Amino acid sequence: MRDDLKSRRTVIAGVGAGGLAVVLAACGGDGEATTSAAPQAQAGSAAPSASASATGGEASTAGLTTTADVPVGGGTIFKEQKVVVTQPTAGQFKCFSAICTHQGCPVASVAEGTIDCPCHGSKFSIADGSVKDGPATKPLPEVAIKVEGDSITLA
Repeated sequence: MRDDLKSRRTVIAGVGAGGLAVVLAACGGDGEATTSAAPQAQAGSAAPSASASATGGEASTAGLTTTADVPVGGGTIFKEQKVVVTQPTAGQFKCFSAICTHQGCPVASVAEGTIDCPCHGSKFSIADGSVKDGPATKPLPEVAIKVEGDSITLA
């Protein structure tokens, strides 16, 4: 009887994990960075890895992006690193998790002062990650970055 119970649990766990993989794949990104500025201007740019800049793929051994690649009043989403770097005011850079605190979908855009999740419509402040519009109830967690000269790196 115990082996039968283990087999059922294994099957149920496998089905659950498979379903989760399908859901996450449907919400997943394609490894590109997305840059957005207020109001609603967007420019997509490739960022295949942390070693390439967000706009041209120029090699940078440790840099995530450059200050010039993050628009004032907007932000740049780095899908592979699962972070979004924002510049709420000129010269002020912030970084947050790019995973929505509602149900774990990746955020998809930055527009009009908010980081936006496409799954259920949650919006977060580019200044502090706080919830501006639900259904999310928790802010996006801040991620430590270093800004040295015109280079932005994950701390």
